[in-house]
Amino acid sequence: MEVKLWNDKREREMYENFAELYAIIKATEKLEKAYIRDLISPSEYETECQKLIVHFKTLSATLKDLVPNIERFAETYKMDCSAAVYRLVTSGVPATVEHRAAAMASTSSSASVVAECVQNFITSMDSLKLNMVAVDQVYPLLSDLSASLQKLSILPPDFEGKMKMKEWLLRLSKMGASDELTEQQARQLHFDLESSYNSFMAALPSAGN
Repeated sequence: MEVKLWNDKREREMYENFAELYAIIKATEKLEKAYIRDLISPSEYETECQKLIVHFKTLSATLKDLVPNIERFAETYKMDCSAAVYRLVTSGVPATVEHRAAAMASTSSSASVVAECVQNFITSMDSLKLNMVAVDQVYPLLSDLSASLQKLSILPPDFEGKMKMKEWLLRLSKMGASDELTEQQARQLHFDLESSYNSFMAALPSAGN
């Protein structure tokens, strides 16, 4: 006898999202353990971890009403994934980024500001993937990113990310709140964000320095 978990399309989508969330948490837990045991290189870990964090943020935003507490979700399904919950919920950035941030403790820049910049980059790029292209949606995100980048003294005044964000904020300020970026503009903005993010990560001192 076949047992259905759902009664309609909406319930089916909910359970599929639950399954995807479960899979992301489990995958992150495995990745964290592999990194701790040196079974994966730092660069490979960071790339994969960043992907999982972005997917998690996107999905958890969709499920915020159904799953308001990720820790409770993990407990309900007896996941035993404390490392994943910390990485996805508490930290929000890969361990490698935390290590580089810690290496900056002796400078005037703090680890929390680095984490803030990373999260602002991710949120801005992720919003474009979700087709949030109205000026009143994009401007606040870029404004937060620009402000966080300005806090880091290790970044020069002409740092690519700072310059690009200023250009985009100036462009958006000349548009109406309800105006939307064209597909070409959204694609260019995502490219500029990704390029600036890569330059930002490269500018951080390594944990060994």
